[in-house]
Amino acid sequence: MNQFLLTKAQKNQVIHQTRHYIELANQQHNLNLTEIKVKFDLKGRTSGMFMVRNGLTSIRYNEIIFSHYFEDSLINTVAHEVAHYVVHTIWGVKKVKPHGKEWQQVMLMFDVKPDVTSQYDVSGLPLHRQTQHDYSCGCMMHQLSTTRHNKVQKKKAIYKCRKCRLPLRLSSRNI
Repeated sequence: MNQFLLTKAQKNQVIHQTRHYIELANQQHNLNLTEIKVKFDLKGRTSGMFMVRNGLTSIRYNEIIFSHYFEDSLINTVAHEVAHYVVHTIWGVKKVKPHGKEWQQVMLMFDVKPDVTSQYDVSGLPLHRQTQHDYSCGCMMHQLSTTRHNKVQKKKAIYKCRKCRLPLRLSSRNI
């Protein structure tokens, strides 16, 4: 058996823990959150991701990272992603920061430290890493993933620097 895959029992534990946090949020906030689709198809260096596509919500988990850091991911990553689901349901995505005070409040309600990113050492794990593309703004250099780079090239997205607020432009080093 592949050492970087979860067993069926472990996947069921993750799904159960996801449901547990949803039920806790329902009780604490008097909500009626429904079960959310859980997938184990996330690749790359991210351990979890809350998604909204075409009005449908899901949570994607990275099976490789979970297999290596199962106990910690079961608590922290699952709570992190369910907290995004709760915030999305209560406040919507446009009205709050992804890891703002509302998200932090939900994490604390789950009795989990509101860390924005996990501190897992993934250097020895067989994870895919996207090529980074150099972009610049008015004040510094930035690295965009291939996914974001392609969106910029197809004119489907414009990314701005958080400091100077200028649009990012493909660096001449890439041309």
